[in-house]
Amino acid sequence: MGDRLRRDVAKTHVGLMLALTFSTGVIDAVGYLGLDRVFTGNMTGNVVILGMGLTGVDGLPVLGPVIALIAFMVGAAVGGRTLRSFDAGWSHKTTALFSFVAIVLTLAAVVAFFEHEPPHPLALSITAALGAAMGLQAAVARHIAVKDVTTVVVTSTITGLAADSAAGGEGLNFWKRRMGAILLIGAGACAGALLLQVHISAGMLLSALITVVVVILGHRSRPVPGELSGATGL
Repeated sequence: MGDRLRRDVAKTHVGLMLALTFSTGVIDAVGYLGLDRVFTGNMTGNVVILGMGLTGVDGLPVLGPVIALIAFMVGAAVGGRTLRSFDAGWSHKTTALFSFVAIVLTLAAVVAFFEHEPPHPLALSITAALGAAMGLQAAVARHIAVKDVTTVVVTSTITGLAADSAAGGEGLNFWKRRMGAILLIGAGACAGALLLQVHISAGMLLSALITVVVVILGHRSRPVPGELSGATGL
């Protein structure tokens, strides 16, 4: 029973983190297309934009990426500090932190709802909120420790997929997981771009809803204390 429960919990965690990967794609599309070319989840892209923006190339933004980067780091720091005394996996703290992410996304959507094209100061505030939420999400996902699914970046996932496929070093489950993460973040970006044509808040609301569903399913799936140990670490 213990092994079966461990597999069930592990499988649930994979699915939930993949759902959040899709959500990140949505948010990054909203940030890049609706908030002056800023990524709030993919910090690699954000740092590249910042580096180019500092040279004045093509009028790329500087302040927005800086705010997103700082906010992301603050969110990640809060998540890491909150969870540092807990074992890897899903706990009541995980539920609380992901719930807070959903609340921030919802509040950002509500604020954006009243401005189809937010003025620059408001756009920067929304950028900060989304960056902090994505940083917190990334830290919590890291604590849950689903291999190859960070929810906010797929560069390492693509590397692992290509390298291990060439070497024949991983099984089918890892291959499917990596492909799922890559496809889902792209699909999320596509959905975010389409929803942006409806309203800038629509993508944020979708991501908030996805996060709420993840919270509910993740909280329900967590094992009773002492019933299971080391269920993650996939």
